[in-house]
Amino acid sequence: MKAYERLLKYVVVRTPSDENSDTVPSSDCQFDLARLLKAEMEELGLTDVRLDDQCYLYGKLPATEGLKDKPAIGFIAHMDTVADFCDHEIKPVLTENYDGKELALGDSGLVLSPENFSHLTSLTGRTLITSDGTTILGADDKAGIAEILTMVERLVKENIPHGPICVAFTPDEEVGTGASHFDVEAFGADYAYTLDGDTEGEIQYENFNACKARFDVKGFNVHPGSGKDTMINASLVAMEINSLLPGMETSRGTEGYEGFYHLMSMSGECAKAQLNYIVRDHDKDFFEARKGTLRLIEKNLNAKWGEGTVTLTITEQYKNMAEIIAGCMHLIDNAKTACENAGVTPLVIPIRGGTDGCQLSFKGLPCPNLGTGGHAYHGPYEHITVEGMDKSVDVVLELVKLYAK
Repeated sequence: MKAYERLLKYVVVRTPSDENSDTVPSSDCQFDLARLLKAEMEELGLTDVRLDDQCYLYGKLPATEGLKDKPAIGFIAHMDTVADFCDHEIKPVLTENYDGKELALGDSGLVLSPENFSHLTSLTGRTLITSDGTTILGADDKAGIAEILTMVERLVKENIPHGPICVAFTPDEEVGTGASHFDVEAFGADYAYTLDGDTEGEIQYENFNACKARFDVKGFNVHPGSGKDTMINASLVAMEINSLLPGMETSRGTEGYEGFYHLMSMSGECAKAQLNYIVRDHDKDFFEARKGTLRLIEKNLNAKWGEGTVTLTITEQYKNMAEIIAGCMHLIDNAKTACENAGVTPLVIPIRGGTDGCQLSFKGLPCPNLGTGGHAYHGPYEHITVEGMDKSVDVVLELVKLYAK
């Protein structure tokens, strides 16, 4: 089976994770895909296939005779999707021989355009996979799952020599807890790769340091007609908080290694208000400085409006895996060689986000990230190509061959 055929089968199983849930997994629907994958893994000949009660799915492909002493290499992808644009049936659409120009997404009124996504012209002639424009597609990260299992199928069918291979599919990556309950010891890999990136050939081992920041604002509400020198309007204080952050250091105004403050949501009235941010930076010192800026805002506004008016809560999320990968750069060197062997240009670029591999690296499993061939994740413009998926499968096959030498 081709990787894209698997993708088409997986994306119709909706698996949005729920950031407001306290359960693991955060949504029961993720088990629907996990059970489907478990059966498929067993059919492919993977051994020790295990789905635990927290929706982590593991399996192994024993080494070819004579290669048992080679490093055990793991491949990991996540089963959940974002919850946005995922509230009804997902209908994948194939556009063969795409012309690289504007493409209407079903009857949604949305148009996939090179004006917004300049890389589209480079996909001319390929078979494009999108949704109908009313939902996400779900290639993040069901494309990674499809490519891993297609790689396994080819190893077995084509009798390709290989060392020990470990496979895992995780829940809840999109809500930041995908690696929280991952059983590294039972997984059994010496090193691993997540397949959770964008363009085929992407190799990523530098990710953001990340935290969430919540400002709770307590106002003092009196009748507006008698509010002179008495009222503290919480919503206005919240606006003041945001105005004190650097105006260009947003996700829209930054790129590459540049960090940002991103306002995720806000709510408010006169008596109370709340601002929710995510804060990101590749550089550890710059990241700490950003948190220092937030604390300074809290301090100064409490001095201005009264102690207890503003309360800041910072929740750490993940750290930059680069400091771990620095000790095993063969993972990056071999990934570059695998790309070249597969006829794919290697693209070593920083992740402007994070993956399960961030946490796993700090848990003792060095785990950079590879591209899957997809683009524009987390929204209705999400798309991927059949050819890009095929190339991503070729890359991981070449990686397996390199570690078998």
